[in-house]
Amino acid sequence: MSFLKSILIILIFISLIIGCNNSEKDTGQLPADLVHNPKSASGIKTKNGKPVIKFENEMHDFGRVIEGEIITYAFKFTNNGDADLLITDVKSSCGCTIPQFTKDAILPGGKGTIKVKFDSSNRKGFQNKTVTVICNTMPNTKTLRIKAQVIVPEKY
Repeated sequence: MSFLKSILIILIFISLIIGCNNSEKDTGQLPADLVHNPKSASGIKTKNGKPVIKFENEMHDFGRVIEGEIITYAFKFTNNGDADLLITDVKSSCGCTIPQFTKDAILPGGKGTIKVKFDSSNRKGFQNKTVTVICNTMPNTKTLRIKAQVIVPEKY
């Protein structure tokens, strides 16, 4: 029994030594000199501009629609920042909602749209869907919403 205790103590000791020497391994984090954050703790203002996305409306209510209708809405936005705005992706919360967006850079002061198509087929009742815009702003996501009351026609 004392032999097993000795082996256990040696294994614990070796694992502590190996665990403490992992400080040289890659942690997967970026070095601080690669991150350009205009809100730096150093207090030094950077000359790097940043884009600012401003939507005219962040929510659209289609109202009452008949089940099976395909309806669209264009969310209009402006780049109110002082750097090019790049939209990298737009994701919807449901397969019934399909977003379309430009992959071109929006210059400062420039305008753009994100078109959202909603297919009400096989839906009924109140529908509340989200569209998440991922871009190079701070914060890097913006959530847009669409809603509709889908009415199922009565069958005679």
